[in-house]
Amino acid sequence: MQIKIFKPYTPSTRQKTSLNFSIISKKKKEKKLSFYYHNSKGRNNAGRITCRHKGGGHKKLYRLIDFKRKKLDVIGNIKSIEYDPNRSCFISLVSYIDGQKNYIISPDKIKIGQEIVSSINALPTLGNSSPVKNIPLGMQIHNIEIYPGKGGQLTRAAGCFATIVAKEKNYVIIKLSSKETRLINEDCFATIGKVSNSENNKIVLGKAGRSRWLGIRPTVRGSAMNPVDHPHGGGEGKSPIGKSTPVTPWGKPTLGKKTRKKKKNPFYFYI
Repeated sequence: MQIKIFKPYTPSTRQKTSLNFSIISKKKKEKKLSFYYHNSKGRNNAGRITCRHKGGGHKKLYRLIDFKRKKLDVIGNIKSIEYDPNRSCFISLVSYIDGQKNYIISPDKIKIGQEIVSSINALPTLGNSSPVKNIPLGMQIHNIEIYPGKGGQLTRAAGCFATIVAKEKNYVIIKLSSKETRLINEDCFATIGKVSNSENNKIVLGKAGRSRWLGIRPTVRGSAMNPVDHPHGGGEGKSPIGKSTPVTPWGKPTLGKKTRKKKKNPFYFYI
């Protein structure tokens, strides 16, 4: 998919870029698989801000995605490729031979009309889902389960993929897009292929209003605030933060501070 560039008729279109939605099906969303949900906009039940920089945003419906892919040994047919406002990748509508329809994360380069299946012994072809123990080494996979039967949790963003590096006893070693490697139980399901919309990271919003449509409120630098508002605030002119390490507004170390718990699952390392 190519990036669409706009002529600078206005200041907001000078830097603006957008996706060329030529592969998106001209079909309305599946009503039975989409529903409205309340967006908290960063507030808690008392209405107080608990997560900054969230709010507003365009009205949207949530599409129910089948992350588990547990409809085993039933052939499905790709009916459409659709845009999903709730995620960076595209989604595909799958119609099974028994009449059921589901949305799945759309693999890259998948075609409308293509057949896919989820099975323990499924062939390692694009869009098929099977346990990682039955997927050959070096294959690109996405929508990976961390615990068997829980549904895919890893590698679901646009353009992401993981690679199967090795197999040891009851575990499979996969290399994520972040270069981190993890041990995954061999019975965890994963889908063959790379996630669609790989050029999503090249999009330039072009104006502040487009960011507000996405539900993102303005972010103010701590060093531009007063001392009462932020630990980095105060001083004359453009002052440094005045601390040895950057901190959050609540004094916790940030910007590079490791936050993973030391006693968390040890089955991960970097290479």
